[in-house]
Amino acid sequence: MARASARHILVKTEEQCNNLKAEIESGADFGTLAQEHSLCPSGKQGGELGEFGRGQMVQEFDTVVFSAPVGEVQGPVKTQFGYHLLEVTQRSD
Repeated sequence: MARASARHILVKTEEQCNNLKAEIESGADFGTLAQEHSLCPSGKQGGELGEFGRGQMVQEFDTVVFSAPVGEVQGPVKTQFGYHLLEVTQRSD
């Protein structure tokens, strides 16, 4: 069964998500931004979600995590919770 580890930053608006992505692309640390801005409790751990299997996250999130290149920041990804920046840190098929 496919497994992945990922981290994310959850915010309310697409604009904020795009701004944070630009900061990361300019060299800002993903984990630090997660601690400062993420609305998810995982923000306290730099956005780390740990390891999970396919189907354990909401569909939009799951689709990106199990298709995106490892180590590349993806987003904004809209879900019922808000807008996410996602980074797959590890994946096995």
